[in-house]
Amino acid sequence: MARVKERIPALLLVAFFGLTSVRASQILSYSNDEFGPVVRAYLGYLKNEQEVVDDRVSRREVSANYYRHNSNRIKALRQMAIRLARETHNDYLPELEAVSADEMNLLFGSDPPQPARLKVGEVLRNTFRFLGVVRTGGTFYLFARLDPYEQAELTEKSSAARRP
Repeated sequence: MARVKERIPALLLVAFFGLTSVRASQILSYSNDEFGPVVRAYLGYLKNEQEVVDDRVSRREVSANYYRHNSNRIKALRQMAIRLARETHNDYLPELEAVSADEMNLLFGSDPPQPARLKVGEVLRNTFRFLGVVRTGGTFYLFARLDPYEQAELTEKSSAARRP
């Protein structure tokens, strides 16, 4: 009897997260033919990442806070990917990064930009383009990593501007 009482909270937690996940997938639904193979593959990758996080919480490998934070990050990445694909009508997505304000140093080192000063479209350190803020249970700042050609072009332009 005591073992059953111990497992009830865990089962309720898993059921709650399962229902939350189902609701989120309904909100972010899309038809399979709406996007090309690259975007569909990325969305499938995010779905698999969510399944990994779901599995880890069900086995009590991660805390509830970790689970919520990473689930919200995955939702933010999914929202941005769908938005970019719909806006551009292109089967291409840049490498996306979603970080909270506390995680900015993961992308920018010891001197990260101030979130309040970021402007959509702004390029930071010739490496990332700020795409915007997504709020999915938490606030995430989304960035697109510039491809090597864009980085080289920006570096060339900035060095040309410094020459007399």
